Amino acid sequence: MEGMAVKKVGRGTYKQQISDDLRQQIADGTLAPGAKLPTEAKLTDQYGVTRGTVRAALEILVNEGLIISARPVGHFVRDRKPMVVRPQAEFRPRPYTPEMDAFMTEHEGRAPDQKIEVSIWEPSGEVAKRLQLESGELVVARRRVRHLDGEPFNINDSFFPLDLVRDSAIMRPENITPGANETLAELGFRQVRAIDEIYVRMPTPDEVRRLELGPGTPVAYHVCTGYTEDGKPVRVAISVYPGDRHVISYERRREAQPDSEA
Repeated sequence: MEGMAVKKVGRGTYKQQISDDLRQQIADGTLAPGAKLPTEAKLTDQYGVTRGTVRAALEILVNEGLIISARPVGHFVRDRKPMVVRPQAEFRPRPYTPEMDAFMTEHEGRAPDQKIEVSIWEPSGEVAKRLQLESGELVVARRRVRHLDGEPFNINDSFFPLDLVRDSAIMRPENITPGANETLAELGFRQVRAIDEIYVRMPTPDEVRRLELGPGTPVAYHVCTGYTEDGKPVRVAISVYPGDRHVISYERRREAQPDSEA
């Protein structure tokens, strides 16, 4: 790489070619997770460009979430340890352990934590529509930011019709050992199916604040609506998963097909 000549084919090409080259080194493992990048001075000499151009190239990679800036120490390749999210596991028996919910249990070996806020809300349009609420009906919002090793990892906000869960454990800002789904079942509203909607987009300012996201980090926006046997929607859960911290994993099974007629 020493003495590499960067061919200019248009405005801004220098910084783009440098960022492309460093991105490729990250992708092929030449620059491993956690590795420190060469200094700005060394990159300036290596590519034969100005320090401002090098900084612009590094900023591209920071915005893409590939490297982190730890001034004055330097830049480092982001060490990604993605969380595996399995939406289809939501209705399996609980509790897994007496003190931990699904999030805690799935990620033993890392230090999990969550902050829970409970309040009564006038629902947003998307929540009211999915819960089939009339104008003026309120919901209980259980809002959570979940952390691993001290880093905010995802948002999980659940909304329940107030008339269904009033005075239940769902109203308390603490972990529910059997889970909110089982609490709903005890109230006579067992969910037997759910509709999952997953959107990929850039985060809202509120999501950036709650998750402490760096520039350029996309998120998966997961809306899950749970229904009882008679088709009544009783819960909407909205999760926000930063794209640089998660893998969404689904298991699918082919339904048995009837034997074709001879």
